[in-house]
Amino acid sequence: MAKANQVKLYDTTLRDGAQSEGISFSVIDKLNIARKLDELGIHYIEGGYPGSNPKDIEFFEKTKSLKLKHSLLAAFGSTRRPHSKTETDVNILPLVSCGAKVVTIVGKSSERQVTQVLETTPEENLNMIADSVRYLKAQGFTVFFDAEHFFDGFKANRTYALSTLSSAAEAGAECLILCDTNGGTLPDEVTEAVKAARKATGAVPLGIHAHNDAELAVANSLAAVRAGATHVQGTINGYGERCGNANLCSIIPSLQLKMGISSLTDERLSRLAEVSRAISEIANLAPNPYQPYVGASAFSHKGGLHVAAISKWEESYQHINPELVGNRKRIVVSELSGRRNIIFKAKEMGVELPAQGKEAQQLLEQVKLLESRGFQYDNAEASFELLVRR
Repeated sequence: MAKANQVKLYDTTLRDGAQSEGISFSVIDKLNIARKLDELGIHYIEGGYPGSNPKDIEFFEKTKSLKLKHSLLAAFGSTRRPHSKTETDVNILPLVSCGAKVVTIVGKSSERQVTQVLETTPEENLNMIADSVRYLKAQGFTVFFDAEHFFDGFKANRTYALSTLSSAAEAGAECLILCDTNGGTLPDEVTEAVKAARKATGAVPLGIHAHNDAELAVANSLAAVRAGATHVQGTINGYGERCGNANLCSIIPSLQLKMGISSLTDERLSRLAEVSRAISEIANLAPNPYQPYVGASAFSHKGGLHVAAISKWEESYQHINPELVGNRKRIVVSELSGRRNIIFKAKEMGVELPAQGKEAQQLLEQVKLLESRGFQYDNAEASFELLVRR
């Protein structure tokens, strides 16, 4: 497993996240998100592909005057085309002049993808990877290699998948990112493949880029770190194409609070919920209240038994202190409540009810009666306050 302070966080909200259905960031949106990620302390911010559209071209032009305190801006691109000259290739040229210091190059690691999608030979694909990495290194860039479809390719032909990593490593790539592009790999398969990649490539750092099509992107990212990956890619709130990308809002606190791998300071970690909400607002999407760690309901308690327990011991029904990630505990009132729910919520409203008094019990009975008739109080706190004050 990676040692503390060795995992680098790479955010791709501005590129992969923007591929989420329903999201369309303006240039101003992208600049504002970059600032929020920088405040959080993300190590690398992937801004997009400078040659793909006018918006990304303008974004990279404006970032030349963007002062980031903690983050490095990365540009995304692909290897040169088959049988073309790297120095004049249309995939490569926009990267050279974009102004970013880090370039992430994506190349195929699945032999079938090479022959059926790129329609070239496995040997030429290895040349494309090596030539692209070598050329960008010679231009002074830090170069990362995204091994697209690596896990599917590894299952089909592990020798070839590993050879794509070796080609990138020998050409000078400073990190090899193993991509679960279709999002269908299981955690034990990730572990096996990462260990094999580590054996094949030696000391070159490995990374993980997971998609969430089987709802395993976070689990797969953590499994990769346990197996030796020291670079984790993902997006805020898990935004991304199809079912989304690995959610950094879950990965970061899981690494830090569960695995002892601190990639952010405690103070920056406590901003996580605020950053999650801010980027939801910029994306013009309602925050997911049920999102782990940062959602409004992540630490809400409705059952009477639960509330009675946490009033005595907070950790009885909470896996962490919510304040560590900038969230808070919430007590909800409903027909499933007990007296402790009533007393807690009334106190929030400035009304002290004695623990052994009859008022709390009477209010609880009234809530249960009214909810049996169709009322609902768990998301109607003003209605409950009227009940309390009456």
